[in-house]
Amino acid sequence: IIVPPQFDDIHEFSEGLAGVIIDKKWGYIDKTGKIIVPPQFDDIHEFSEGLAEVKINDKWGLIDKTVKIIVPPKFDDIGGFSEGLAIVRINGKCGYIDKTGNVVIQPQFDYSDDFYEELAVVRINGKFGFIDKTGKIIIPPQFDKAYNFNEGLAEVKINGKEGYIDKTGKMIITPQFDDASSFNKGLAPVKINGKWGYIRNPLVK
Repeated sequence: IIVPPQFDDIHEFSEGLAGVIIDKKWGYIDKTGKIIVPPQFDDIHEFSEGLAEVKINDKWGLIDKTVKIIVPPKFDDIGGFSEGLAIVRINGKCGYIDKTGNVVIQPQFDYSDDFYEELAVVRINGKFGFIDKTGKIIIPPQFDKAYNFNEGLAEVKINGKEGYIDKTGKMIITPQFDDASSFNKGLAPVKINGKWGYIRNPLVK
């Protein structure tokens, strides 16, 4: 046993630190069990790109590994950082902040996801599309569901079938699958009539 059992609950390690709870408050330890961030928060998330989301009095903010408060708790929710930006939620709308806590994209979306390959999925009026890091809509919301880009393609759902678009919004693989997943190393799992197989990414040579 590297760290003796002593905590009421623990999280997995991320960036060298793990969340622990003592007397109903959360903090962080290193891999030797040393408390790096004293338990003081009502809830916490894992560290991501050097920062972690912490909750005090039902509001979320950000700290760094020195326990410096980078963003005072003021958001209804905060996601982890991805490609330098993190999702925040205020009054039911999603936007994005940078690592200094500045709101880069004003909360305006009903749903949003992390940035992958410079684009992020957002939902407006029940339809999914994609924005860039300035908040500009690159692919207008038109899909029943959309997923993150990987290897230049993203799976989208239209009328119950899934296919793949490129970063311009062009349909590269026609929606024809009952289910599909992201491409990885040139291949993606797809499902037709209850059976799974693989397709090849036409953008990968």
